[in-house]
Amino acid sequence: MARDLRTLPKAHLHLHFTGSMRPTTLVELAAEQGRRLPESLVDAVVDGDPVRLPASERGWFRFQRMYDAARAVVRSEEVMRRVVDEAVAADAAEGSVRLEIQVDPTSYAPHVGGLTPALEIVLDAARASAARHGIEVGVVVAASRMRHPLEARTLARLAALHAGPDGVIGFGLSNDERRGVTSEFGPAFAIAARAGLASVPHGGELLGPDHVVEVLDALHPDRLGHGVRAVEDPAVLERVVDSGVALEVCPTSNVSLGVYPAVEDVPLRRLVDAGATVALGADDPLIFGPRLLEQYRLAREVHGFDDAALAELARGSIRASRASESSRARMLAAVDAWLAAPDPAAH
Repeated sequence: MARDLRTLPKAHLHLHFTGSMRPTTLVELAAEQGRRLPESLVDAVVDGDPVRLPASERGWFRFQRMYDAARAVVRSEEVMRRVVDEAVAADAAEGSVRLEIQVDPTSYAPHVGGLTPALEIVLDAARASAARHGIEVGVVVAASRMRHPLEARTLARLAALHAGPDGVIGFGLSNDERRGVTSEFGPAFAIAARAGLASVPHGGELLGPDHVVEVLDALHPDRLGHGVRAVEDPAVLERVVDSGVALEVCPTSNVSLGVYPAVEDVPLRRLVDAGATVALGADDPLIFGPRLLEQYRLAREVHGFDDAALAELARGSIRASRASESSRARMLAAVDAWLAAPDPAAH
């Protein structure tokens, strides 16, 4: 027996819009639209077979093919709102007190009249779902490394126009780290920073510590999506810790993408012991399987984190979020209350 991780208040800071979709929703929408899903995606979402891909460009291509097939069913405002609401509901059910969901509106713009309507639909749905399910929800606009850096500037300007506590709270950069030149996205992040948005690019997952340094130098992140491979160079990890950059660590996706052979090989303990602020995330649970609660369970059962250490992970996620100071204080007090409750194992 141990304290219930479902009741541990936590912030979820690394979840992608399409990748948050419920498997049953994907299958239902594909059937309605007469779309045939790739066999690998069906195996993952219907049969529950874990996705295991090599950490190579071929592995990423296979992942991207699955992701694109899932994204193709999101073709209307109604479906976009449904995806947001189901993601918020799932997080609320797992004890999240705040969700910061990441979206690139480019993919959905053709179906709803443009980039601005696509983003405003997500923002409006996020506000409605937050009220419905009783948790805070923020939106991160993400550019893609697969597209021209000028497109990233367009998205940064759009994000800046919608910046606010109940609007866009951050700007990110996702997709294959091996694509694009990191420094060329710097101007887009500068636009976002002037608007007060958090800098939350991906980095240091498919590529090693040198890439972490590139991202730190060019994009000045507040948080780093993944960042796990900073452990491969003590000096780089020290820089991450000293600069206060939080790491959004997603253990099951690291394994699915072939970065590590098994969950026990993800350097979660080493990151925490080095003093890094860590926020666990689920990344794309549609494809990788487990949602946020399972990441905490793995920290407990595989990495040996006791309840005090799990509470500190939750505190790290809250501190690294863009919640207001008053919200953070309330959420942190709730974590303290969870830890102060009697340990079932002691009875």
